[in-house]
Amino acid sequence: MPVKVKICGVRTPAIIEVAAEAGADYVGLVFFPLSPRYLAPEDAGPLVEAASGRIKTVAVLVDPDDALIDRILDKVRPNVLQLHGRETPERVAEIKARARLPVIKAIGVSRAEDIASAVLYQGNADLILFDAKAPPAAALPGGNGVTFDWQVLCGLSAGKSFALSGGLNPDNVGEALALTGASMVDVSSGIERTPGEKDPGLVRRFIQAAKSRRRRAKARAS
Repeated sequence: MPVKVKICGVRTPAIIEVAAEAGADYVGLVFFPLSPRYLAPEDAGPLVEAASGRIKTVAVLVDPDDALIDRILDKVRPNVLQLHGRETPERVAEIKARARLPVIKAIGVSRAEDIASAVLYQGNADLILFDAKAPPAAALPGGNGVTFDWQVLCGLSAGKSFALSGGLNPDNVGEALALTGASMVDVSSGIERTPGEKDPGLVRRFIQAAKSRRRRAKARAS
C-alpha cells in the first residue's frame, strides 16, 4: 500500500492547497493552546472549507475534556481525532465512542520499552503514532523536531499498520520509511521556516520523498 502522509500544524488555507495538490492524505489542525501551531476551534472554518472533498482533516488534541471534544465536533467536524497527551486506553475508548470518529493515539518513544505500551490501546485506537518522546523541559508533547532510534520499530512492520513522527524532514523521511516500514508519516516542524509557519517548498519535497520511497521499494520487489 502507498504510504500515507500527514502534514500537521497547518494554519492557512494556502498550505492546505499545497498539501492537497502534492498528494498528502491528511492535514492536522492543532487545538492545543501551548503550541505555536494552535488554532481555536472557532477559527478553523476556512481551513476545513479548503480541505473539504480534497484532503482529510485531523483534529490534534492533548488530554481533551468532553467540552472541548464537543466544541471540535460542532465547529470543526474533522474526519479523524488524534490524541497526543497522556490519555489512558479507557479514555481513548470513551472519546472514540463520544465522537464516533477514527482515533489516532500518539505514543512517546525514547527506548524500545516504550513500544510495549501500544499493546494496551489495541481495540481502542484505530492507529498508533510513534513519536519522539518530548524532552523533560519541553512544553509540547510533540512537534519538537527531535527523532528517536527508529531501529526499535523494525519488528513492527510485518502485518501491522502504524504511523511515525518525530524530527522527520524531506531529507530523512526516506531512511525512516526504509528502516521502519511505517504505513504513515506525520511531519510538522521539519517543513517549517519558523515555528508555526510552513514552507510550501518543504511541504512538496517531503510529500514527494515519502511517496517516492514506497514506489521505489515496490519497483525493486517486482
